[in-house]
Amino acid sequence: MSDNNKKTPWWKGAVIYQIYPRSFLDTNNDGIGDLPGIISKLDYVADLGVDGIWLSPFFTSPMNDYGYDVSNYTDVDPIFGTLKDFDNLLHKTHKLGLKVIIDQVYSHTSDQHPWFKESRRDKDNPKADWYVWHNSREDGSKPNNWLAEFGGSAWTFDIRRGQYYKHNFQKSMPDLNLYNPEVRTAISDVMRFWLDRGVDGFRLDVANMYLYDREFRDNPPKTQGYTRFGSELGKAGFFYPYDMQYHVYNKCRPENIDVIKQLRAVCDEYDDRMLVGEMFSDDSVVRAAEYTKDESLLHTAYNFQLSEPEYSAAKIRNVVEHFILSSPTSWPSWAFTNHDWSRVSSRWAVDGKTSPEQSKMLYALLCSLKGTIFVYQGEELGLENAELAEDDIRDPLGKILYPEYVGRDGSRTPIPWQSGEDNAGFSDVTPWLPIFEKHIAKSIDVQEKDKDSVLNFVRNFLKWRKTVPDLITERIHFHSTHEPVLIFTRGDNLICFFNLGTDEVLLPVPFGDWQPVEGHGFKYQLEDASLKLPGFNAAFFVQNPEIV
Repeated sequence: MSDNNKKTPWWKGAVIYQIYPRSFLDTNNDGIGDLPGIISKLDYVADLGVDGIWLSPFFTSPMNDYGYDVSNYTDVDPIFGTLKDFDNLLHKTHKLGLKVIIDQVYSHTSDQHPWFKESRRDKDNPKADWYVWHNSREDGSKPNNWLAEFGGSAWTFDIRRGQYYKHNFQKSMPDLNLYNPEVRTAISDVMRFWLDRGVDGFRLDVANMYLYDREFRDNPPKTQGYTRFGSELGKAGFFYPYDMQYHVYNKCRPENIDVIKQLRAVCDEYDDRMLVGEMFSDDSVVRAAEYTKDESLLHTAYNFQLSEPEYSAAKIRNVVEHFILSSPTSWPSWAFTNHDWSRVSSRWAVDGKTSPEQSKMLYALLCSLKGTIFVYQGEELGLENAELAEDDIRDPLGKILYPEYVGRDGSRTPIPWQSGEDNAGFSDVTPWLPIFEKHIAKSIDVQEKDKDSVLNFVRNFLKWRKTVPDLITERIHFHSTHEPVLIFTRGDNLICFFNLGTDEVLLPVPFGDWQPVEGHGFKYQLEDASLKLPGFNAAFFVQNPEIV
């Protein structure tokens, strides 16, 4: 039987809905979503059947990387609202029975943060060592060969200090020096500021990139480059320079675990809170397992290997089993997409054709895996990746790599609320990113009226999921099968069948006391000892009917 008692932490098996505030709902007519917009739609979020929300950054920022370049950790950027708005959001979310996780970016700040402005002034000020500074080589060149994720060197020369500063991303996002205990104390105080306000946890941005090699050794080269950004780059023969190094010295350092332990200790000062870390490495599954292997580390960790272009039952099984084998004691988190990746409806479209049936199946599959589940706004609508003209691109990474890679904006366009309204009801003025025309037919008002829509399927499935405890907390075990079928059991009593392909498959069903479970929204046929499972469909069987 499932361990579904009060001692089970709320985040284990929870479904967390990610909100990208810029693109959720604009209420002050500046074309940018805001906190009051989120508040006004929290009932919609609660009605989905999720357990909590994750808010992408809403803090004070010059927005060079749309909030991941923070200039004030403890205030709300005016484009999103005020601290009072955040408190109201927190209060209403909790009143609806939902938890609230907020993004925290501790690897780096904006160059407009007061800490960096003081640090760059000279080599002797009180915050001189709060960022990663280094002298040039004897010939004036950069300290080493480390590369920035957003292109070029990870070092920029600052003429005021006469030194280079390190930045893993844009040069306007200098890296904090988390070897410095004063910086760690300052970050701990930021955590307490938000924990005292009542947040339920943090999503830690690039949590494996806090520290670096203090000897500043060059990263070794790879014999071949590869890309993370989608099959279109591979087809173009495009090699992204960042991926042509083994990043053994500028991230994933063993010492980084010490920072994680300190952050966990702060979190543990409060009851019932959690930390989920984003793992940004070549093997993010192994890294996620490493960072969650005991109770002094993260509660769970996010990885990207189910956000890659490959779509197969074997891929999904291999990734999940890879995590389990890496650390059987760890609790995983799973997602198919977020604000940094193309929408799964497009990325995994079979023969390039998106379909609501596949969107339904993928949503159910994700929410049937063992772990904490993260779903991204718009997945419940089956939205495809938006296509943008070059002039519409806002993502700094897209601007650098266009046309081989058009950036992350395709998954960041505004949510379509009302099909007959200007800008699909997102805003009364021109949005910061255009409404994608194909999304209008999938607007929320349209789907709410269609009993067979992706939206109504999601609502029904998540409601049904809460009645099946084994889907929440029990172990997962995969069974040998053939493509495109995925079969796994959760615990001892529940077996799950998923057809990832377009054609109907014929499968043997369990014998003995196994019985089909209804109420999940999928359609199939049972004939004798066979299961006829249509394309993009699923079936569930229980051995002990009392579990549902």
